[in-house]
Amino acid sequence: MATTVNLKGNPVALVGPEINVGDKAPEAIVVASDLSEKTVGGAKGKYQVIITVPSLDTPVCEKETKEFNEKLAGLDVDVTVVSMDLPFAEKRFCESYNIGNITVASDFRYRDMEKYGVLIAEGALKGILARAVFIVDPEGKVCYKQLVPEITEEPNYDEVINTLKSALGA
Repeated sequence: MATTVNLKGNPVALVGPEINVGDKAPEAIVVASDLSEKTVGGAKGKYQVIITVPSLDTPVCEKETKEFNEKLAGLDVDVTVVSMDLPFAEKRFCESYNIGNITVASDFRYRDMEKYGVLIAEGALKGILARAVFIVDPEGKVCYKQLVPEITEEPNYDEVINTLKSALGA
């Protein structure tokens, strides 16, 4: 049975394998706002935070991206916020809100985030990403996962930050 999340209380199915804590984090190629390709997941020798959001052009996604940009600043981690927004819109977003501590990237080219099981399969948001946070350890294993049950709600920031700080020994 497909994993589901809710959109305003209505269940929507997700496409792709369910990735859980302890699983190997699949490598996925996303496109940064400067049109360069970036690989997220896999072993990188440092902690990665992979955050998926439906669209930066919504109040919740905007706030979430700004919060993570601020809260994760100064930590020795590779942070990437991924949406289906085009890189041009992402660049404008980053410039407008001074987003510089994290990478904002798009999955428009390869739709590789399906490998994480966060691609919405049906309904009004079909084809974009659900709201989720994955922390990947230096060896490429998922050590934290938060699939936000209601797409219109923010993630639990404190849980993400505390888990990450604990992993870093900070």
